[in-house]
Formats: sequence, structure tokens, C-alpha cells
Amino acid sequence: MRLTFWTGLIVVLLDQASKYYVVHWLGLGNPGRGKIEVFPPYLEFQMAWNRGVNFGLFSGFDMRWVLIGVAIAISIIVLWWLRKNGGSKWVYLSAGLLVGGAIGNVIDRIFYEAVADFLNMSCCGINNPYSFNIADVAIFIGAIGLAFFGEDAKSKPKKKST
Repeated sequence: MRLTFWTGLIVVLLDQASKYYVVHWLGLGNPGRGKIEVFPPYLEFQMAWNRGVNFGLFSGFDMRWVLIGVAIAISIIVLWWLRKNGGSKWVYLSAGLLVGGAIGNVIDRIFYEAVADFLNMSCCGINNPYSFNIADVAIFIGAIGLAFFGEDAKSKPKKKST
């Protein structure tokens, strides 16, 4: 569980530091300053305040506290499952990524009332209109990791100390 804790903590710190830098130091949180070209067109900082779920779905509804509750509930369930079933270091690492990303976005919803998305990547003539953040990347990688490596935890029962 230590690996999960430290991975989650590192994700939260990196996520929040990057958001603070982009929103406050670079001023992307200010109206009218919505884009900074970093490595055009492949990487741009394009500010988007996401009040909904993925891709801003349901952003017209005030779902802030519901989404905070869902993220916390999922984090608790993942940690409970991990404690019950154990797994390889990849399972613990994946769980830390997922939980750390979820907590990073919860912090945004509490303090900003929305998730601060700012990374935008386009390539090969395809213009991506959506932005994301480090927490979103961690959640995605963590969920994929749990899907692939979580089977190991199911097939091998956790050793009980006697």
C-alpha cells in the first residue's frame, strides 16, 4: 500500500503544481487569455474549466458535489479492493495513479468549482478541441493498468499472515 500512497501523493502534487502554474503564473485562468502555444500544433496550453464529466458532458447541470462524491467513492472502493486482494507492484502503482488523479480533480472542484483542464494536443491535421490535465492522464493510465494487471490479483489469493 506504500507504493499506492506515494504514487497517489506524487500525482496530486504534480497535478496541482501544474494547474497552479498554468492558471495563476501564466494567467490562463484569466478571461481572454485562453491559449499558449508550447509546441504548435502538437502541444498547446488551452484553458477549459470543466464543470461536467469527460469532454464537458453534463456541464449545464450543477453536479459538482455529486462528482466529488463519486470520485471519493471510487477511490475508496479501489483502495478497499486493493487491500482485500493485493496484487503486483503494477497493481499498486496503477491504483495510486487512479486515486491520485481522482483526488487531484476533487481538489479542483472544491477550490475552483470546476476541473482546470489545460493540455491540448493535436496532430496530423486533426484539430483536437478538448483539453485535459495531468490528473486525467493518471486516471486513464491507472484504470488501464488495473484492467490489465488487476487480473493477477484475482487469480492469486492474497497471502494471509499466520
